Amino acid sequence: MRDPRDVVIEPVVSEKSYALLEEGVYTFIVHPSASKPEIRDAVETIFDVTVMKVNTQNRKGKRMRNRRTGGYGQRASIKRALVTLAEGDSIDLFES
Repeated sequence: MRDPRDVVIEPVVSEKSYALLEEGVYTFIVHPSASKPEIRDAVETIFDVTVMKVNTQNRKGKRMRNRRTGGYGQRASIKRALVTLAEGDSIDLFES
């Protein structure tokens, strides 16, 4: 089994992810080969919460044009996990 810190890479910081925090849904960038049970176990281990549901998204990287050479490149593809916590649980990610 992998280390939980290798499965969950970082939280996603965006307006949409902040709006979902009120509903108890947290968004993380995860390892591309991580499965839903691995993500569930990693979040429960790292943050000491109860996970009710895990949804994943494989997002393909954008195709980008190089102005100087006229060639094309591509940004990296990422996998996101939307983790729904049990009622009353929360993660203090952005508390200061």
